[in-house]
Amino acid sequence: MTKQTTTEEITQRIQNGEKFSIIDVRESFEVMNGKISGAKHIALGDLASHLNELDKNEEHVLVCQSGGRSKAACGLLEANGFKAVNMVGGMNDWKSQLED
Repeated sequence: MTKQTTTEEITQRIQNGEKFSIIDVRESFEVMNGKISGAKHIALGDLASHLNELDKNEEHVLVCQSGGRSKAACGLLEANGFKAVNMVGGMNDWKSQLED
């Protein structure tokens, strides 16, 4: 089963300086409205062809608008040997600062 986390937990982990990767799997037009600072944007449809860019030793937190696509992305990463966590609620629940 896919591991899950909340927007509050991710905000706290960022503030604590923890090292992990955030991958935003939304479409480009969605990301234009802002993304989590430091997040890497790879649309869900492109994720499979970008796996070679990801570190298997790092934990990857997957983010989308509401948590559905990121859950699918977690399944893809887990099937390929990555440590993946789904941020439930997605950007709809994100309260912290965004970057362009």
